[in-house]
Amino acid sequence: MKNKCRIAVYVLFVCVTCRCTSAYAQVPSEGGIQQFAEFGDFKLHDGGVIHDFRLGYRTLGKLNSGKSNAVLWPTWIGGKSQDLLPFTGPGNVVDTNNYFVVLVDAIGNGVSSSPSNNKRQSLMKYPKFTIRDMVEAEHRLCADVLHLLHLHAVLGISMGGMQAFEWVVTYPDFMDIGISMSGSPQSTSFDKLNWTAQIDAIELDPAWNNGNPTGPLGRGFALSEEIGSMNGTSPSYRVAYTSPKDFDVFVAEIRKNAKGDGGTACDQIRQRQAIIALDIPAELGLTIEQAAKRVRAKLLIVVSTQDHVVNPRPALEFAAAVNATVVNLNSPCGHQSFTCISLGPTVASFLADPASVHSETLQDPGYR
Repeated sequence: MKNKCRIAVYVLFVCVTCRCTSAYAQVPSEGGIQQFAEFGDFKLHDGGVIHDFRLGYRTLGKLNSGKSNAVLWPTWIGGKSQDLLPFTGPGNVVDTNNYFVVLVDAIGNGVSSSPSNNKRQSLMKYPKFTIRDMVEAEHRLCADVLHLLHLHAVLGISMGGMQAFEWVVTYPDFMDIGISMSGSPQSTSFDKLNWTAQIDAIELDPAWNNGNPTGPLGRGFALSEEIGSMNGTSPSYRVAYTSPKDFDVFVAEIRKNAKGDGGTACDQIRQRQAIIALDIPAELGLTIEQAAKRVRAKLLIVVSTQDHVVNPRPALEFAAAVNATVVNLNSPCGHQSFTCISLGPTVASFLADPASVHSETLQDPGYR
């Protein structure tokens, strides 16, 4: 996923193409300053340790007297908590008049503890971590720092949606609502192939130097971004929006903006490795159906059948096991369907009253 296009690709609720509309305005809410929770040595699920660990986060809105209105929203791959600010605020997708919102920078995003910013464990010396580790850090933030013993909801998109799945299985009594959008409880072989190819592309750059980068990795990032662009939508979408005569310009733009140093490369690799390793049922020695039975929260699961980044099959199997509400985005935009179909009103309604939202298929207005 293009870090440079975090908002353009993942404008989840406010469309950025001229053919999309939304009931919500893309206006950043007030407040939400960057904060950090310092955890010292943070033990990972596999027994490893991240030293000098800190977790970035932002809070908006007010916690009510019963501490029952907190909503946790972790970031997608490469995303920053600041990217989520446009969707919070009075009258927005997550209304800060009603909710106390906690936006979290997932491990390895360059804001929270990451290969690029950890002096004691820099670059590839930084240990591998998992989606489970992201959630454990977020749980510690809630319980130990913010003194929240319960959440109204956990929601997320893509890697954030994977964290939402992890949350509702690992801490089933900690929240009332779980919302996963283009997330998964288990990476499929196709998912793993996509992320592995991007990692391989980065490591093929001569400047990678076996994990001891000697300079910018323009060639590696360019190839990785090409792979990401190819899988981010669908063949029909690319054919419709990039004519053969415009192809050279299209690829040149990808390559021009594909920039980064060794720190960025290591951040990208470690987060991708976390997704490759994702298998929530296997963590518990269970099947998907058995893992789903642990869930107590009301679930909204959003998928796109043409998603070539996060295959929807595991999410749909999980949803069927607990009779979760499923919204299918029918769009050739694939993993980027949120830029083509507005989901903001659906999410806002589910947060307010899960019973008000029913399983349905939302059609891309640009394709009939």
